[in-house]
Amino acid sequence: MNLALWVLGVLLSGYLIGCLHGSYVAQRLSGVNVKEQGIKNAGASNATIVLGKKYGALVAFIDIGKGILAIGLLRLILGSTALSFDVQWILLFLMGASVVIGHNYPFWMGFDGGKGTASVIGVMLVLDWRIGLAGLLLLIVISLVTDYLLIGVLFLYITFFILALWVTDSTMPLVITSALFLLALWKHRENILRLKTRTEPRVSSVFKKKKAVSTQ
Repeated sequence: MNLALWVLGVLLSGYLIGCLHGSYVAQRLSGVNVKEQGIKNAGASNATIVLGKKYGALVAFIDIGKGILAIGLLRLILGSTALSFDVQWILLFLMGASVVIGHNYPFWMGFDGGKGTASVIGVMLVLDWRIGLAGLLLLIVISLVTDYLLIGVLFLYITFFILALWVTDSTMPLVITSALFLLALWKHRENILRLKTRTEPRVSSVFKKKKAVSTQ
């Protein structure tokens, strides 16, 4: 198989895997479409805001899992090929980018999905579990310390840049990661504006809200 077919196959399969949304599972179980409530987003953070921590964790588990699945399967397949080290890494990063794009722009949701953070975590965990785990822990710690998930997401992408620089001498993984970062900024543009006006939902407010609801 020539390289063009590899790239095409990776882009298509990654996109289709990315289109598998945890928010749809949450909707089927709860009867609530999270895209129509809260901050009207199909990601785990909005599922937590609208439905609570358990549903938020379920959505995150599924959306992280599809990143793990896509990269894990491709890595197994690439292990039996004669493709060079750098080409394999480029294909792995392309697969990760395709999963995120599928998550953000699923065809069956009218190309209006989530923001890709959970899928990026899954991708990073399989590309290099040490840096991926560091990125996840940094996301959690920074989000809790600053009380804003958005700031934690920015630090997650910093570790993604480090991963792209660490694993190979090729510049393409860094280019792909930079493109994903720009996409993340675009998808979070409303969050950035709310952060500037201090109207962005705080991490602590989500837990306080659910605690208040449970005690009524």
